[in-house]
Amino acid sequence: MHVLVVHNRYNSAQPSGENKVVDQEVELLRAAGHRVEVFERRSDDIAALSLPAKAAVPLLVPWNPAVRAELTARLRTERPDVVHVHNVFPLLSPAVLAACADADVPAVATLHNYTQICPPGTLQRDGRPCTECVGAAPLPAVRHGCYRGSRLATVPLAVSLSVNRRRWWSGVERFFCISAAQRDVLVRAGMPAERLAVKHNFVPEPGVRRTGDGEHLLYLGRLAEAKGVRLLMAAWDELAASGGVGVPLVVAGAGPLEAEVTAWAAGRDDVRYVGLYDPAQCVQAIARSVAVVAPSTWLEAFGLVVVEAMAAGVPTVAAGHGAFVELVEDGVTGLLHRPGDPGSLVSCIRRITAEPDRNREMGLAARRRYEQGFSPAVGLERLVEGYRAAIAVRSGGGDGPPPVGDENTGSRREHRRERDGGSR
Repeated sequence: MHVLVVHNRYNSAQPSGENKVVDQEVELLRAAGHRVEVFERRSDDIAALSLPAKAAVPLLVPWNPAVRAELTARLRTERPDVVHVHNVFPLLSPAVLAACADADVPAVATLHNYTQICPPGTLQRDGRPCTECVGAAPLPAVRHGCYRGSRLATVPLAVSLSVNRRRWWSGVERFFCISAAQRDVLVRAGMPAERLAVKHNFVPEPGVRRTGDGEHLLYLGRLAEAKGVRLLMAAWDELAASGGVGVPLVVAGAGPLEAEVTAWAAGRDDVRYVGLYDPAQCVQAIARSVAVVAPSTWLEAFGLVVVEAMAAGVPTVAAGHGAFVELVEDGVTGLLHRPGDPGSLVSCIRRITAEPDRNREMGLAARRRYEQGFSPAVGLERLVEGYRAAIAVRSGGGDGPPPVGDENTGSRREHRRERDGGSR
């Protein structure tokens, strides 16, 4: 197949799971013999713009006519079979969809978050779930300054959501939701269910797996409120006050809470803040972990670090909501704590560090789960399946429901309902 990938790369100074997913999918497709080209912009380039050009960037967020013209010309010249859209903020804009229509090329789009129904894409405000803008004009987001705490910065996102909602819904043949939990939220919000397919992100073989019991607990990700960093610090302080758990906490990442985390970790033997790891360091740190901790307070649409831990045979302690409930089988491949509850997080950390035999069993189960649902072979199959479905829809031959990324998800959910004696 001939695929053109469209992506606005996030700032390189911050860890981006989305950038990683895009790069890994491109590499996977090329290794399988598909022709893949990339049409991209980089947020890093904004810093080099002139002052007038920087000032104009927010105006282009809802619609960038130059991008439409450039991409249309490229599509008409190269004639790819399908366009795969990822992030379009802030330099590309939904004008990329008009270009696909102009050139009559089918489009698929991966939904890495909730920007289709929430301007900042988090469904969260002030550390709590928020759905005020879902199904309505996104004025509450502007009023609260939901993007970067700024009303002014939120306006372009809110305008884009308002004016481009129908363009997204009609201009994309297949949306790839990265979890069934995300798809459920989007369908309830009014997105067309027949266009929403579940296609989990895959994770490459790490090349190294845990061989012993592990040396540390690991938080690996963006240092932000929504990721549960403050919750983790509060829980760890409670654990430290009662004697600790026998292994240190390693915190790796960067983000808006970096100064706070640095100050909190300073002078402590039980915490090591190591900054931003490169990919090879991430793989090694995961493989040396007793467990990976993912305490997000927002409804994660996926949770790449959880699957990276699975690939290395390492269990996870994760918040029991969003996609984590789908990825982590509680007590089998890891533990789920009550979202936003430091006491519950403390309890789970104690359990996963106090029972090494059980921990090893969970690590092995996590690795099996990875092989069944998140390996490169599975990822390639579902990616190409989605492309073929989109092409069939555009050619008039597509009917039936969208493919579901993990056929076992529903059966596991039903099994849990039976096991627990009711719905969850």
